Amino acid sequence: MLKPVYRLLIELTNGRWTSGILQKFAQSNLSRRVIPSFSRIYNINESEMEKNLHEYPTLHEFFIRRLKEGARVTDESPESAVSPVDAVIEDIGDIREDRIITVKGKNYSISEMLGANKAGKYAGGTYMIFYLSPSHYHRIHSPVTGKVTDQWILGLKSFPVNKWGLKYGRETLSKNFRSITEVKHGDSVIAIVKVGAMFVNSIELTHEGDQLEKGKEMAYFTFGSTVILLFEKGKFQLERSIKTPAHIKVGERIGTLCE
Repeated sequence: MLKPVYRLLIELTNGRWTSGILQKFAQSNLSRRVIPSFSRIYNINESEMEKNLHEYPTLHEFFIRRLKEGARVTDESPESAVSPVDAVIEDIGDIREDRIITVKGKNYSISEMLGANKAGKYAGGTYMIFYLSPSHYHRIHSPVTGKVTDQWILGLKSFPVNKWGLKYGRETLSKNFRSITEVKHGDSVIAIVKVGAMFVNSIELTHEGDQLEKGKEMAYFTFGSTVILLFEKGKFQLERSIKTPAHIKVGERIGTLCE
């Protein structure tokens, strides 16, 4: 009974006023009352949460919850790339030489996604799309160890990026509000594109300095959203066992970085 209501409010809300109202409610003390039902409806694993359910003062704080130490284990192989989020891998594919990716039958320009003069290095490479629903842990971790070479923000507002948003929306991946981090690992550069899912556009960066460590937190989403990883041509080999759609957790191996 309540799940369609939560979906309407959290996954499909696009308007300036309704999203603003939702944001204010989620950050209010009143929202604390809906946390138990939210946890139950979305089957949240409360045993891995850093705090007990009653310790979260607002729905917002519950949504951006941290996990207990050791709840996620990061693949330690020095050549591996790992999942940056708990998510469903919705799509994996090649980036065409004209810098186009095709997702759910629709074409997206990574030149538009990344902005002017940023996409050339990824032509012929690989993309991976990770979708986070309201049921997922919403903190973002680095997929590799490396140095941040650039970081920037594009886009003004956001629309749904769940499977229906990808299928029926208009250029959601390349035009939604997005925060982009490029990190250099050895001779490889990886783009971590964090895509907003609602008008609220809440993507908060938490890492400090220009160094990222594989498996360590770097940002978080306030609402369900999407992370896109872009790898350069010949620099990444996908883990063979991964077939889309694939459920995955932070720190699990997604492939190998090639020298």
